[in-house]
Amino acid sequence: MALIGTLRTKMTKFVVGFVALAMGAFIVGSDLFGSGPRSIFGGNQNNVGEIAGKDISRDEYQAAVQERENNYILSVGRQPGERERPTLQQQAWEMLVVQHALRNQFEKAGVQVTTDEIWDMVQGKNIDPGVKQSFTDSAGNFDRKKVIQFINNFNSPPPVNQQMYAQWSESKYRWDVYKKDLGLGRERVKYENLLIKTNYVTAAEAERDYHNQNDVAELKLLFVPFFAVSDSSVKPTEAELRDYFNKNKEKYKAKFTRSLSYVSFPVVASADDSAKIKTEAEKIAADFKTVSDDSVFAVTNTEGQNPYKKFNASNLPSTIAKDKIVAGNVEGPFLENDGYRVIKIVKVGKDTVFTAKASHILIKWDDATDAKKKAAKDKVRKILNEIKAGASFAAKAREFGTDGTASRGGDLGYFTSGQMVKPFQNAVFNAKKTGLLADVVETQFGYHIIDVTALKDNSSYTVASVELKITPSDDTHNAAFLKAQTFAAGISGVEAFKEKAGKEKLNVLEARNLSTNDQRVNNLDDARKVVTWLFRDGSEGKISEVFDLDDNYLVAVMTGETEEGYRSFDQVKEEITPAVRNILKGKKIVEKLSAQKGTLDEMAKGFGTDATINSSSDLKMNSNSLPSAGLDPAAVGKVFSLENGKRSAPFVGDNGVIILELQNKTTAPEVGDYAMFKNELLKKLNDKSGFNIADAIKEGSDIKDKRYKFY
Repeated sequence: MALIGTLRTKMTKFVVGFVALAMGAFIVGSDLFGSGPRSIFGGNQNNVGEIAGKDISRDEYQAAVQERENNYILSVGRQPGERERPTLQQQAWEMLVVQHALRNQFEKAGVQVTTDEIWDMVQGKNIDPGVKQSFTDSAGNFDRKKVIQFINNFNSPPPVNQQMYAQWSESKYRWDVYKKDLGLGRERVKYENLLIKTNYVTAAEAERDYHNQNDVAELKLLFVPFFAVSDSSVKPTEAELRDYFNKNKEKYKAKFTRSLSYVSFPVVASADDSAKIKTEAEKIAADFKTVSDDSVFAVTNTEGQNPYKKFNASNLPSTIAKDKIVAGNVEGPFLENDGYRVIKIVKVGKDTVFTAKASHILIKWDDATDAKKKAAKDKVRKILNEIKAGASFAAKAREFGTDGTASRGGDLGYFTSGQMVKPFQNAVFNAKKTGLLADVVETQFGYHIIDVTALKDNSSYTVASVELKITPSDDTHNAAFLKAQTFAAGISGVEAFKEKAGKEKLNVLEARNLSTNDQRVNNLDDARKVVTWLFRDGSEGKISEVFDLDDNYLVAVMTGETEEGYRSFDQVKEEITPAVRNILKGKKIVEKLSAQKGTLDEMAKGFGTDATINSSSDLKMNSNSLPSAGLDPAAVGKVFSLENGKRSAPFVGDNGVIILELQNKTTAPEVGDYAMFKNELLKKLNDKSGFNIADAIKEGSDIKDKRYKFY
C-alpha cells in the first residue's frame, strides 16, 4: 500500500488528462452547472440530453458525476466545493459523450482492446508511461516486481483490519478505474491510427507546397482604404442587405441562445450597519485590555489576516502612533479600508536586524579615471552646497539623480542591515541625527548626497489585531430585497420593464446570446441560477423572480431567443451593414480609380491623399498579407496570377481597393525530390486528423445537452 500515494496522483492526472486532452474535441461547452440539481420532473421528462440517439437519463448522468466526485475526494481528501463541482460535472458529461458517441464508432470499425493488451500495458513488454512512473525503485527506474506485487495484493483476501481494508478498497477502486480508462485510451489511439493511415499527400501537392514557400514576387501596389469614402455617403438598401445575407448565410450559423435585460439592487452597508460594527469593535477593544492570551483572542475574533504579527520601524502600520507604543496599550477602533480595526501592543523589544530610512542623490562618473571622478565629485559638491543654502533636496534629486529614485525625489524608503553597500550603510547607520549629511559619500556606484530621514533602529513590536468587516445587516439585505421585489411586481413585458426602470432611475443592462452552459452573466459571477431560469422557465417578456447574488439582488426579463441553425436577417442586419457598406464604398473607389490614367504614382496622386503606394521585393505565395493592404490572402493569390510587367484592374479587397503591378516573378527551380515537403504536409495532416475525426463524430452524433432543465 506504500505506493497508493504515488498511484493516486498519477491516476488522477491520467483520468482528468485523458478526458481533457485526448477527448478534448468532444467537449460540449465548459465550466458547466455550478449549482446543485433541482428536480422539475413532469411525466417522462427525466432525460438530461441525447448522445448518438441514446437518451441520457438523470440517473445515468448522476452516476457519472458521482464517479468523478469519488475520484476527486480520494485525490484531494475532501468533498468538492462549488468551484470544483462544475468542472467535475462537465467531465462526467464528456465521459458519457465518449461512451455513447466515440465507442459506438470504435465498435462499428471493429476496434477492440483485449485483456491481453491491457496486461501488456500493465506488466508486459509495452508498459504504459503512467504505470512506469507510478512503480519505480529508489533510483527512479521502473520496477516490474512492484507492479506484480501491487496487482497480486487484490487477488488475496481483503484485510480484516478496518483501516487496512479501507486502504485496500481505495487502492482497488483506483486500479479498476485506471485500467478501464487505460483501455479506452488505447481504443482511441487504435481508431485514430486506423483513419490516419488513410492520409496521403500527392507528389503534385508536395511540389505546389514547395513553390508556395519558394516562389518570390516583386510588386508595386496602390491601396485605398474603405474609410476614404465617408459612411454618410453610402446607405445600403434593404434589398442589398438581404442579398448579402442570402449569399453569406453560412457565416451566420447560430447555437441555441437566449438574451435578457436586468436591473440590480446592490446590497451596501448602511450607516447603521457601520455604527453597529463600530460598537462591536469598541467592546472588543475593552475586552482586549483584560484578556491574558492576546494571540488566541485576536485569532478567535478577527475577520482579517495576520492577527498576530511582529513589526519593525520599516513596516509598522501608520495607524499606530509612535508615542502610544507601550506594551499593553490598546488602540482603536479606527476605520481602515472596509472595516474597523483594534490593535494591542503585546511586546516591545529589540531585534538583531537594524533599519534606517534615507533619501539620496547619486552622481555617477563617466569612467573611473581620476579626471572623471574629480569632475563628478565637483558636480556633486556643488549640488550639496546649493541644498545647504536652502535648495529643495527632492527637486535637486529629480533634476540631477541618475538612478531610479530620481523620479520620487531620491527617496530610498526603509532599508535593513546588509541591504546597501557598506560605505552607504555605514554613513546612514552612524548618523547621530536626521538630516543632510555634511559631505558626500563615495561607493562603487558613484557619489551620493544623503539625507537621513529615520535613524538606525532595531526596535521590534509584537502586535495583536482584530479586524471587523463592515458588512450589510439582515435589515439592509431585506430592504434591498423588498425594493427588488416591489420593482418586479405588477409588470410584464420588455417595454414595461424598461419603462419602470427608467422611472426609478435604475440602470438596465443587457446580456445577449447566453448559452445553456454559462455560469456568468456579464461580470456577475456565480449567476448560474439566472441562466437556469432563463432557459428552464423564461419566455420572451417574462419577468424573473428576485435572484440573490450575494452582494446584490437582480431582476431580469427575457428579451429574445436564437434557435440553433441560421440567425434571421433581422438578427444580423445591424451586424452585416458595415460589410455591405464597404462593398458599396469599394465600388465607388473602383469607379474613381478606373478614371485615373498613367503610372500607379500618378493614379494615386489623382485620387487624393487616401491613396498610398507600397512595394514588396520578397512576397511569397504562402504569405497572407500585403504591405499597407493588410491581411488579404485572395489579393496575394492575384499577385501570382499576373504576368511580369502586367497590372491588375482595381478590385475590392478585404480592407479596401487594390491595384497590383507585378514587376517580376521568380519561380523556384525544379528539384528532383519533393519528399521533404511531402513529409511536412503529411505530418500537418496527421496532427490535425485527431481533432477532425473527433469533430466529425461529434457532429454526426447529434448531441443535445439539456442539463439546463435540471441544474
